[in-house]
Amino acid sequence: MINKEEHLRALEDTLAYFNKASIVLTEYEKKQIEIADFGLNDLRHTGLQLITFVNTDRVCAKEMVLFPRQTCPEHKHPNRNGIPGKEETFRCRSGRVYLYVEGEKSQEIHCKVPPGSEKYYTVWHEIILNPGEQYTLYPDTLHWFQAGEEGAVISEFSTNSDDLSDIFTDDRIKRIPEIDR
Repeated sequence: MINKEEHLRALEDTLAYFNKASIVLTEYEKKQIEIADFGLNDLRHTGLQLITFVNTDRVCAKEMVLFPRQTCPEHKHPNRNGIPGKEETFRCRSGRVYLYVEGEKSQEIHCKVPPGSEKYYTVWHEIILNPGEQYTLYPDTLHWFQAGEEGAVISEFSTNSDDLSDIFTDDRIKRIPEIDR
């Protein structure tokens, strides 16, 4: 559970990243920013800050912030009741993103997984995204990603997002954040 102070600090930092990347948010959208620590209480290492602009039955658009070396943990978007899982395209807006997907392990790995979580990271095919570069992930593909030293802003364009059906390799993860008010 994230404490109120840490939540407010993360929110301020997230807004600064969006501002630096020239991502304009309305006052309403600023209040909708999600600070996700995935229930691990280690936002510095494992977390994601995001705003969802639209999420219909067919499409979803989000902006995400990763703080320096912050990691979004390994997961996949499975098929749901005969409906294909989420297909998503990540586009790096600022900073650098290291994306890891299924496939042959890359010769050089630029990231380290969060301390104590090594056994929960199983895919090591590295894709590096710099500003303006993008990569599409297909349904049911294991993946995780981490920001470089400066942090990153990432746009996500996808089919419908159903966070509750995501499957994380780490069974300790709670996708919906809890804030200690």
